[in-house]
Amino acid sequence: MPEVMESNITDTALVFEGGGMRAAYTCAVVQELLAQEMYFDFVAGISAGSSNSLNYVARDAARAEASFVDIVQEPQFGSWRTWVQGKGVFNSEFIYEQTGEAGQPLPLDWEAFKANPITMKIGGFNARTGQSVYWNKQDHMPTLRDMGKRIRASSTMPGLMPIVQIDGEPWCDGALGPSGGIALDAAQEAGYEKFFVVLTRPAGYRKPPVRYPRAHGVVFRRYPKIAEALLRRAENYNRTLDELAELERQGRAYVFRPTHMRIGNQERRVERLREAHQLGVAQARREVPDWLRFVGR
Repeated sequence: MPEVMESNITDTALVFEGGGMRAAYTCAVVQELLAQEMYFDFVAGISAGSSNSLNYVARDAARAEASFVDIVQEPQFGSWRTWVQGKGVFNSEFIYEQTGEAGQPLPLDWEAFKANPITMKIGGFNARTGQSVYWNKQDHMPTLRDMGKRIRASSTMPGLMPIVQIDGEPWCDGALGPSGGIALDAAQEAGYEKFFVVLTRPAGYRKPPVRYPRAHGVVFRRYPKIAEALLRRAENYNRTLDELAELERQGRAYVFRPTHMRIGNQERRVERLREAHQLGVAQARREVPDWLRFVGR
């Protein structure tokens, strides 16, 4: 039986931004939060942020790192060859639905995940209707397969990975929703007024508008709602950044921003990912005193 788990930070929500393999840097935050026994009672994530959220809930620091560093060495991880085969540039079915099983590269302690009383919300985007949802741990993840499929859907970058079918509906990256990829709105809707937010972009970053808007209509002609959402994404994302900046000024948000982000969202060179992770570890450890002050410990 797993140990009894309790939360010790109940007035602040934890939020993880997506960003693909840039999470090799920010998974270090997961590890340091666990090392400091900083156990929030609410966490929300989108795309790669959903994997960081999962590993935080399972309280598995080693898996947090392996999910964005060691995993790229697996033959089934994905490449342009798997994309041609219809499995995606990143083999998402393997990464999110298979690796968490016993005997696989990233076995998940399912009993620990279930035992944690935390509220976890994962963002997804319905490619047919344009609806955005936040799936929650208690209602939508009764089994490892249910959980894995939703983490996969939240992380599915349109065009690079196949759309995920859940209950007969097509789902993809939650970053296409109104938050732009930062699940601040999920925490606000849950009633929180203080936020610990982990971004994968450095200070000063602003998302530019899409360069070829007409091309999206062609590429995603089967799913026009994806094309529409991609055109709105920069505006949505930057609006959430503005809101976070205001919350910081009010003392209601602590925002972790990478100081040395040198990799992109599709990086798969393990040495570059390890370097990014070590930079994340160093920054997280430097910031721990500020974290503790923010949550009142």
